[in-house]
Amino acid sequence: MTSEKQKMMAGELYDPGDADLVAARKRAQRLMSEYNATIYGDAERPALLRQLLGTCPEAVAIRAPFYVDYGDNIHLGEGVFFNYGCVCLDVCPIRIGAKTQIGPYVQILTADHPRDGATRDAGLEFGRPITIGANVWIGGAALLMPGVTIGDDAVIGAGAVVTRDVPPGVTVAGNPARPLRPAKSVT
Repeated sequence: MTSEKQKMMAGELYDPGDADLVAARKRAQRLMSEYNATIYGDAERPALLRQLLGTCPEAVAIRAPFYVDYGDNIHLGEGVFFNYGCVCLDVCPIRIGAKTQIGPYVQILTADHPRDGATRDAGLEFGRPITIGANVWIGGAALLMPGVTIGDDAVIGAGAVVTRDVPPGVTVAGNPARPLRPAKSVT
């Protein structure tokens, strides 16, 4: 028998009202609240992040406030930076490579909803994972939609709505995000 969490993680339709999922969100909300009440330099910050997130190396910087659904589906590389007010709806895995910098109010949204009204009315949801490569720069207030992959060294312009994969080294901007510059070759 498949649990609602297993369905959620697999990108299948699931019931977000499932008792285990509700308990997991409450746990995340408690840890988020505690983390968001701290300031830079508070000794408890690293331990709170390690409890909240699935993978959180020492050299990670997340400015509060920071918002998640579950937290344990978020996996960060060394040196990742989040500026103020970021939202990570992690019903499916969010993987972020080393040294990626994320501007203020960026939203990384794996959560999605059925397109047909009857399924949506039944309260079912689904998600698709998001993968962000290493050394990516994401400008303030960008939106990363379910299922996208951002390649290493890409740049996402401020306010961009990323609905499609972004190849390595490419700069995109706009709504929907479109390439501004192709990847530069290294000489």
